[in-house]
Amino acid sequence: MTEPETTVGQVLLARIEAQAVVLAGLDDAVRADEPDAVHRMRVACRRLRSALQTFRRLFTPGATDDLVAELRWLAAALGGARDREVLAERLVAQARELPAECEPQRVAAALERWGEAEYRQVWPEVVAALDSPRRRALGEAIAILLADPPLRPRAGRGAVQELSRIAAREQDRTAERVRTALAAAPEERNAALHQARKAAKRARYAGETAVPVAGARAERYARRMKAVQEVLGDHQDAVVAAGTLVAHAASGGEPFGYGALYGRQLATQEATRRRLPDVWRRAGKRKLPRFG
Repeated sequence: MTEPETTVGQVLLARIEAQAVVLAGLDDAVRADEPDAVHRMRVACRRLRSALQTFRRLFTPGATDDLVAELRWLAAALGGARDREVLAERLVAQARELPAECEPQRVAAALERWGEAEYRQVWPEVVAALDSPRRRALGEAIAILLADPPLRPRAGRGAVQELSRIAAREQDRTAERVRTALAAAPEERNAALHQARKAAKRARYAGETAVPVAGARAERYARRMKAVQEVLGDHQDAVVAAGTLVAHAASGGEPFGYGALYGRQLATQEATRRRLPDVWRRAGKRKLPRFG
């Protein structure tokens, strides 16, 4: 007897359940401020939200809107601490590579103090979010969705064919944003590249969702979208770092060292913009989302 084909709805619910387990299991680690715990919880939020948005047509209209909004809220509550942590680590590491005349250790020490102060300033917001009724309600809402999924009949379609179609749609969406970013005027370019990064990340997550049934082809799709996301992420990190350095130099700080670091951020932005077309060429191949 032939085994029934796995449906796209089954694959989607498995993805949601797996990320829900990750999310629920990290509360204590985040409260204890264990290394990388905030990052892992934030990524779980993003993967859950992406699954609900990318596959929203499989759910009854409006059924997941509130859950998407609550996942966005929790990711934002975690984001303040995580973004400051990443920014400080980046700048401190780069400061230590400055030439001797920039006094690298002094600049690095100043940035370490700033990063620690910034992190501790926003940390109470993270704990308050985890301890809030809103966080508990979010966990309950995910459990309810998994217990009684509000799926439409189209969720019963064969998984591989439907996942290929969705991956192709996300590829097209990312392609449009990459083209827009590359053609953007200088004053609009950074925002456009940031939007392209978010599209590449969503496409990557769509590929990850398909891996259990599509195997190596979905892995390749996810890997190439991740490469695009990382290039654009490097660009965004440099944009944020440059703005932070300008603010610190204006308020005192270490203007000579900060100026050297600022120049490095501009160089990174230029280098990532030059790399993007080649990286996208591999991710934009029309055969890439053909999983079947």
